[in-house]
Amino acid sequence: MRQPRCSTWPEPLLLEYVKEIPSTNAALVARAGGGDCLLEGHWLIADRQSAGRGRSGRVWSDGFGNFMGSTAVQLASHETAPQTLALVAGLALWDAVSSMAPGLPGLYLKWPNDLLVGQAKLAGILLERVGQTVVVGIGVNLAAAPDVPGRQTVSLAALGHAIARDAFAAALASAWAARLGAWHAGQWPILRSAWEERAVPRGTLVSVNDRDHGMIMGAFAGIDADGVAQLRLADGRTLAIHAGDVDLVGDPTPPAAQGDA
Repeated sequence: MRQPRCSTWPEPLLLEYVKEIPSTNAALVARAGGGDCLLEGHWLIADRQSAGRGRSGRVWSDGFGNFMGSTAVQLASHETAPQTLALVAGLALWDAVSSMAPGLPGLYLKWPNDLLVGQAKLAGILLERVGQTVVVGIGVNLAAAPDVPGRQTVSLAALGHAIARDAFAAALASAWAARLGAWHAGQWPILRSAWEERAVPRGTLVSVNDRDHGMIMGAFAGIDADGVAQLRLADGRTLAIHAGDVDLVGDPTPPAAQGDA
């Protein structure tokens, strides 16, 4: 079905809450696929998810008291590569968490879609596209962290920050509005620099399960103009990582002072 023309930012913020749903992302994808115009500024937020999803088909805990929500972006033909929206969402996450838990040490963005505290995952992002609509799903461990085999996880509550879900939702929606507005305004180069300032530092040793090269190891070397991760190999070559799971090998090196971009 042909989708109606949808306006882009700005629209009034609308936070829609539901008690239980299989997946907020799946619900918005279904609405977009059915021809609904998903306005930017609208969020679908669930108390519980019975079939929450992460990247690569992973199941994510419903975590009552955590944040589980999705919103939409309407693309225009002239705009930056849509995959950069995962990084823009990461920036908004970093902004919201930093405002609600100021001074939290070891807060890093990890390409392409995670927010870490040290090596432990605090939040994740999932993007799904339907035509010219991109659905952005975000999950944040506010109250509890799920057990994920082979991965460290953490919650803000365990770190001493008791944050109400609705208060966090308002902070995230506001931060997302600001970062998405900048993205629509063609400010991706500024956003890219801001992301790198908040990311796992360059030189951090990582392993990557790459779809084209299999399991490889190297030093994180930032992102390029299209938001593609760069990996510096032991032989000095730089490899572009377009998709795959990136895992830290040891603790990240503390970055220089965070900028205000």
